[in-house]
Amino acid sequence: MTLELVRAESLIATIPDFPEAGIQFRDITPLFADGPALRAVVDAVLSPFAGSFDVVAGVEARGFLLAGAIANAAGVGLIPIRKAGKLPRPAASITYDLEYGTDSLEAAQDLPAGTRVLLVDDILATGGTLRAGQQLLERLGYTLVGTAVLMELVELDGQQVAGPVHTLFEV
Repeated sequence: MTLELVRAESLIATIPDFPEAGIQFRDITPLFADGPALRAVVDAVLSPFAGSFDVVAGVEARGFLLAGAIANAAGVGLIPIRKAGKLPRPAASITYDLEYGTDSLEAAQDLPAGTRVLLVDDILATGGTLRAGQQLLERLGYTLVGTAVLMELVELDGQQVAGPVHTLFEV
């Protein structure tokens, strides 16, 4: 890991007992507020996929921030993957299981079938949200070229559900 990435990782704050007791929330906003750290992260996420995708898809909400920065750096567009009911014209929806219930993701079909997509989110935990995002993109007829996250909660083994995920930081 480069010195820039070590520094970027050090900017991720751990907030104990948020949003509930026992949870160690990883706050990435200090990293996003630091231009050189954000650039190092964007470059590191982008690097293994450079030239292989036409658009970046970002999962709501913190994934939007990272995906937007990556799309900008790569000179490509952005597909927002939203929670249910947030898009005026969703073309596809998928419901998936959470540890505590179910949730849904939606996306509009604004691009032709076969468009190559890099899926990005901030964190890989159990893998359910990323797997749903992958399935949603496939349902829209897009070609998934890879999945990348800023950090992975390794003990939750999310790659067993989401498949291979390029991860910058392991927690």
